[in-house]
Amino acid sequence: MPTTENDIVAFRHVSKIFNNGTVALDDFDLGIKEGEFITFLGPSGCGKSTALRMAAGLGEASSGEVTVFDNPPIETIRDTNDIAFVFQEPNLLPWRRVLDNVVLPLELRGTAKKEAKEEAKRVLEMVGLKDYIQSYPRELSGGMKMRVSIARALAAKPKLLLMDEPFAALDEMTRQSLQLELLQIWEQEKSTILFVTHNVFEAVFLSSRIAIMSAGPGRLSSIIDVDLPYPRGSISRTDQEFSAFVKKASEQLESSLDKKEIG
Repeated sequence: MPTTENDIVAFRHVSKIFNNGTVALDDFDLGIKEGEFITFLGPSGCGKSTALRMAAGLGEASSGEVTVFDNPPIETIRDTNDIAFVFQEPNLLPWRRVLDNVVLPLELRGTAKKEAKEEAKRVLEMVGLKDYIQSYPRELSGGMKMRVSIARALAAKPKLLLMDEPFAALDEMTRQSLQLELLQIWEQEKSTILFVTHNVFEAVFLSSRIAIMSAGPGRLSSIIDVDLPYPRGSISRTDQEFSAFVKKASEQLESSLDKKEIG
């Protein structure tokens, strides 16, 4: 989908070739509007995480341009606190309690101690961990650790939240619970979310739009507008409309793989 001047994140004909010659992205072109929940959906190795990391300033394009809030991502990160990244692993500091892990980025920014703790408590309550603020990471389940990671990202009040398969390692019940919580947070905080997954059901349940990516080299194969109303409760997963979007996404994903094989 062509980019426009109203996009807060823009990938303009982006290609990425690593030093070993691997072509991760090829002519990737996508614009993202403020307040959207966009999911990159595709098989492993299709460049989903590469694109996300570029938006976070963690990699540069070999050709083309990536901008976030009209600037190169690294400049946006340097000059503002508008971008936060949630990785596949929680990456918590084991010697710091939950509250102190969430406070850490605010401390590094120079936020006053009292203000930082108040904000950390606010987001921990938002993710359902207000009773665990004095716990150590070793005392938490996998799902709870991921909640702490999300809270740490939210503490900075980012306008753009980047999430790289954050629920992939969790059991299905925990995963669905966190999906619901994430949507509630997104609607409450009014942020823009770029989310990476290879799970079709997850992509449909969360997204306002799904960017289907073909197998490497990663290209934008198609866009699906998920016209399901928010909020999306657990009942949405059994609705006929939901199933229809899952079928559509699955077919378009399969089609993108077939095109790769034929080419």
